[in-house]
Amino acid sequence: MSKKITDIVTWVGKVDWELKKFHGDEYTTNKGSSYNSYLIKDEKTVLIDTVWLPHDKEFVENLKKEIDLNKIDYIVVNHGEVDHSGALVELMKQIPNTPIYCTANAIKSLKGQYHMDWNFVAVKTKDTLNIGKHTLTFIEAPMLHWPDTMFTYLDKENILFSNDGFGQHYATESLYAHKVDKAQLYEEALKYYANILAPFSMFVTKKINEILGFNLPIDMICPSHGVIWKENPTQIVEKYLEWAGSYQENQITIIYDTMWNNTKKMAEAIAKGIYNKDKEVTIKLMNSAKEDKTDILTQVFKSKIVLVGSSTVNNGYLFSIAGILEMIKGMKLKNKKATAFGSYGWSGEAVKLILEELKEAGFETINEGIKVNWTPDEEASKKCIEFGESLV
Repeated sequence: MSKKITDIVTWVGKVDWELKKFHGDEYTTNKGSSYNSYLIKDEKTVLIDTVWLPHDKEFVENLKKEIDLNKIDYIVVNHGEVDHSGALVELMKQIPNTPIYCTANAIKSLKGQYHMDWNFVAVKTKDTLNIGKHTLTFIEAPMLHWPDTMFTYLDKENILFSNDGFGQHYATESLYAHKVDKAQLYEEALKYYANILAPFSMFVTKKINEILGFNLPIDMICPSHGVIWKENPTQIVEKYLEWAGSYQENQITIIYDTMWNNTKKMAEAIAKGIYNKDKEVTIKLMNSAKEDKTDILTQVFKSKIVLVGSSTVNNGYLFSIAGILEMIKGMKLKNKKATAFGSYGWSGEAVKLILEELKEAGFETINEGIKVNWTPDEEASKKCIEFGESLV
């Protein structure tokens, strides 16, 4: 089902209510998602992006209801990842000679994925395409979040088609940000930034400032996932600048895994100590073997201090802690402190090894951590409480 955005721009994407996992199972999409594709009808007709591969045939059939495919003059691919380009193969079977405008890196990406030599036109920042009364301007945005990414700006309508930038995995028929629950929207927008764009925060700040320097009027931001920012569209730009600036809230997150609940008892005692000292700080306890990893990374992104705990097993730490530490390392976070804790029976190396991983991930380690031999008794529990108090 298509939806008019302006007199010349129509949304022709797909709302995916059932999507619960993304990027394999790396990202949990509890609110579903959408794959936003846009059709611009001027003297020339332009299609901006397509949809994810499982919906390719549905997309093409719906597009036929909106326009004779042979009347599509240009296709713009802002980013070659399959959730945006997946329907290209099905579409290009029917209009094989249609020019595809994208970055040079996107040509590599699309050829590498689909092994097709379509009619590619490589564009760079400030290259333009006149389509009649309006002009498209292309803006390369490498590492937001792939090297092939670009934004496309439509003048007179003052629309920025931002692909993965400013998006969220959020399914809604409302289409516009001002028509959905704001708390839910920003929760999903922050989660999206933390899990997709946080490693590239330096590029985010640089690119946003570059675009602002162009002095382009922006009346609407149309990402390729989630809602369109129509009323006060730069609110999300301001949030991105905030999130990209070594973001933290007044929050301490405690992540742990435990074999026989001894490390869990430590985590709870440390949390009690934090609360004793500061009742205003938000405390999150998250078992990495049971909690969704996307949610864990989001809470890490929000935190000023992160504690990671594990039982010692085979002279190391537990499997789920290894995985979450690797993912945290990939976030390339700054301005965060950390420490470690854990119980052990015989050797007790986990705390030291976790601290090394946290340092490598860019965290400032507060202390040497705390470890408890066997099950915490009253004295050990008191030390854990004092450990928590000392963090505050």
